[in-house]
Amino acid sequence: MAGSNFIDYVKIFCRSGKGGAGSLHFHREKFIAKGGPDGGDGGRGGHIILKGNRNLWTLLHLKYARHIYAGDGGDGSKNKSFGKDGKDQTIDVPCGTVVYDGETGEFLCDITHDGEEVVLMNGGRGGLGNWHFRTATNQAPRYAQPGEPRIEKTIIMQLKILADVGLVGFPNAGKSTLLSVVSAAKPEIADYPFTTLAPNLGIVSYRDNKSFVMADIPGIIEGASEGKGLGLRFLRHIERNSILLFMIPADTQDIKKEYQILLNELHKYNPELIDKQRVLAISKCDMLDEVLIEQMKKELPDDVKILFISSVSGTGITELKDVLWEELNKDTNKIVDITHKPIEVTGMLTEEDEMEIEVDEFDDEDDLSKYKGIGWDEQ
Repeated sequence: MAGSNFIDYVKIFCRSGKGGAGSLHFHREKFIAKGGPDGGDGGRGGHIILKGNRNLWTLLHLKYARHIYAGDGGDGSKNKSFGKDGKDQTIDVPCGTVVYDGETGEFLCDITHDGEEVVLMNGGRGGLGNWHFRTATNQAPRYAQPGEPRIEKTIIMQLKILADVGLVGFPNAGKSTLLSVVSAAKPEIADYPFTTLAPNLGIVSYRDNKSFVMADIPGIIEGASEGKGLGLRFLRHIERNSILLFMIPADTQDIKKEYQILLNELHKYNPELIDKQRVLAISKCDMLDEVLIEQMKKELPDDVKILFISSVSGTGITELKDVLWEELNKDTNKIVDITHKPIEVTGMLTEEDEMEIEVDEFDDEDDLSKYKGIGWDEQ
């Protein structure tokens, strides 16, 4: 996916459909005197529904959708006729989309599976017609319920890439090259820093027709958790990876120090990321002989599984796949996520990057006591 087409943040103004009003009507028919109340119920307002779609990898399709409204419910009418329900609006989003309240930063919902549906905003319920309120002592009720009002809310959608293995490393560590070798992905590869400006995904084929998903995350530098380099924008994509594959080139002056810097940046961003399964791959080792490799092993971290690989010569690639598959299927492996954590809703992106859209919703918790004691909880 090209960097210019990778949109992982949209800001949306949401509004649900209001419920239709109940009808205040009395039956009129020849030869039937005082036919009694027959006002029908109003229709439900339309919902706003989010649906996971595995064929989407970005929020690009929402970039220019400025307004998304659910339909209003129709009013009830005579002969106990119900009003028409408002049209629901279903928004397809990629798996891994997290939704927050745009005003408070509060977590609202999380779409993680293909076909998963979440009613983000309920449409207002339709009002009851006057025929519901007839009694022995009030045989001609002259009131009906209005429909529940629409609800307006600004939401923020963030995409966090869902992948089994996430590649973590400094720029030019060989992450994109590895992805291009083990999968059919074709990321941009060049000999200058920050070649990768957006996450790339690839399906890695394994033995017996098995496979797993690998994500190439744009390079991290020291201070990324404070906004340096590409900053925080892509660190969140690491939260959804089951295993973190750290990649450090063999010609790095101090591999142990560079590995620690990467760990520190992840810890500063989210301390729980350190609890993920980790594997360390020393890349570009086609320039090393066995003697140098043995010497390097003595100076490397001892708290992580280490492999020596070369994407160019293919050295260690099969062993790397074996190790990753083994780690993925460990019972102890856990996916760490902080999607329920409130987000900072200001200063996240530049004004040019923020997209505004619109939608429709209703909150079941709304105080409906204003409806003159006519109980909504009876519906």
